[in-house]
Amino acid sequence: QVQLVESGGGLVQPGGSLRLSCTASESIFGIYDMGWFRQAPGKQRELVALITSGSSTNYADSVKGRFTISRDNAKNTVYLQMNSLKPEDTAVYYCNARTIETDAWGQGTLVTVSS
Repeated sequence: QVQLVESGGGLVQPGGSLRLSCTASESIFGIYDMGWFRQAPGKQRELVALITSGSSTNYADSVKGRFTISRDNAKNTVYLQMNSLKPEDTAVYYCNARTIETDAWGQGTLVTVSS
């Protein structure tokens, strides 16, 4: 089964930026749809951004214009560039890889937006 490892979380001030990375243990080229989800305490996990195996993208309305998802298939890595961060972006962010038969998750990385 594909293994996913996230990195790049941390503490940032409102208006700041972070870039999250998710590296897969095997090739993702032409196979997996990749997504970033987030979950804050007491709230449901929500989809933040999606990039398909064909590199089309989709974003939650709350992050459109601020976040960008991209993938580097040669590095088996998906990125989430987060700009103009707001306190309400604070959450644990999870990487997801999905096919019809596979639904794999990373361990999560904490993003805290606070002054």
